[in-house]
Amino acid sequence: MRTATELNCDETRANRVGRLVWLVAGLAMLVLGCTMVGPDYVRPPVQVEQTWLDTGDKRVHTATAEYKNWWQAFKDPALNQLIDTAYRENLTLRIAGVRVLGARAQLGIVTGQLYPQSQQATGSLQKQRVSPGGVVGGSPQSSSSFGGMSLAQSQIGLTASWEIDFWGKFRRAIQSADASLQATIADYDNVLVSLTADVASSYILMRTLEKRLAIAHENVRIQTESLQIAQARFSGGTTSERDVEQAKTILANTQATIPTIETQLRQTKNALSVLLGLPPHDLANLFKGKAVIPAPPPQVAVGIPAELIRRRPDIRAAEFRAAAQCDQIGVSKAQLFPAFSLTGTFGPQATDVGTATLADMFNWRNRAGSMGPTVQWNILNYGQITNSVRFQDAKFQELLITYQNTVLKAQQEVEDSLVAFLKAQERASFLSDSTSAAMRSLELAVIQYREGITDFTTVLTAQQALLNEQDSLATTLGDISRNLVGVYRALGGGWEIREGQDFVPAEIRETMAKRTNWGRLLAPAAVAVAPSPAGQGRLIRAPDW
Repeated sequence: MRTATELNCDETRANRVGRLVWLVAGLAMLVLGCTMVGPDYVRPPVQVEQTWLDTGDKRVHTATAEYKNWWQAFKDPALNQLIDTAYRENLTLRIAGVRVLGARAQLGIVTGQLYPQSQQATGSLQKQRVSPGGVVGGSPQSSSSFGGMSLAQSQIGLTASWEIDFWGKFRRAIQSADASLQATIADYDNVLVSLTADVASSYILMRTLEKRLAIAHENVRIQTESLQIAQARFSGGTTSERDVEQAKTILANTQATIPTIETQLRQTKNALSVLLGLPPHDLANLFKGKAVIPAPPPQVAVGIPAELIRRRPDIRAAEFRAAAQCDQIGVSKAQLFPAFSLTGTFGPQATDVGTATLADMFNWRNRAGSMGPTVQWNILNYGQITNSVRFQDAKFQELLITYQNTVLKAQQEVEDSLVAFLKAQERASFLSDSTSAAMRSLELAVIQYREGITDFTTVLTAQQALLNEQDSLATTLGDISRNLVGVYRALGGGWEIREGQDFVPAEIRETMAKRTNWGRLLAPAAVAVAPSPAGQGRLIRAPDW
């Protein structure tokens, strides 16, 4: 039976421990609200022009426009269907979506470091055999039996250790993981921008090749008629065999271009199939009617260069990666300072020595525990931590320059695609005139050859010129539309179609949920994208357990 004095002492100790816990917890909350070593991210200056070089062109509209469904400007239902299918089925986009889920899980891992880092339930049952004269529990034993004695000990308990985030090491890590998550989302958007542009470009190329193939077949028909005329005149004795052989030569050359175009057409369709998440197969069921190259709108809206920073996903990704690395400087720098922790253990224990039994473990008087603060300071690190901070700073500077370079390249891509789009239109205008002239020239040459006014070489020259001009015109018309696709790609349009949607399709989420407990990570729709890491609140997120 314990005395009242002993009970009062225990109560006093418990009160002291309780006050210590609350003191440490209060100190921790105070620290979490203020101290964080390391630099805060600030967006670096970038060189951005006020206007595009071709702003004065009447075909370029500089007002802010909506690029969410830019492909609808071509007014081609087949193209709209292809992009919708690719968005739902493309495997590269699904890979990017799963990476977003992985980044969200990684953020949960890092966020957990803000709470007690170690919590363990322990238990043990040990049996020992002690030789005669041995020591048990710190006391010599006087047993004279030949075999000595045996004893058993058992204990269960809880152990916890909490390193207080005094210098912001864990909060910096959380901010870094959060920025990395946003960078992964921007990467997903960038894949979506490339996907929509690749589908549109491949579709336009397919239509262009179909047009070129039709032109080649039409010229084969025309040249076959010319060969028949040459053979008839040779049979009538009005011309030499040379005209017949020349006609055969140009006909065979034109026929030889057909397999090359057919090969390119098949390969383009194969690439389009893969973009749709399908193995290469016949896509005829997706395309009905006459093959027509999608025509661009008379005017293209490009906005102003400064809008690229807000819209292009690769620029956002580059800046978020720089912000994530900036926080890593603070994580490393915190290692230079002492780490304050609160460690405690509690649990009952028992032994069978003497009159005690293992069943006494569940008696409250057999409880044991310890709690108190600890300090750890890596004072003799031989410059390792300092150099680690320097290394992280160098990586941060590298990513800042990468961000600036990404902004410059984005402007170049818009300018390159825009000038290619405008100049291709001018080229098409000239080729349209030359094609009409070549067609009329061939008609005149055939009439004059039949009347014997000119030789067959003139006809052959006119046929070759017509084929070249028609093929060049078809290619250029395709280039106009594909260059416009390049403009929209460079402007960073198209990723907006995923807003409000999940990153991963339902069937994949169901498969992952059956395989692993993902908690709430698979349930929410798309995470909102922060427009920029510069100047944002950088709130610490609750873990998704």
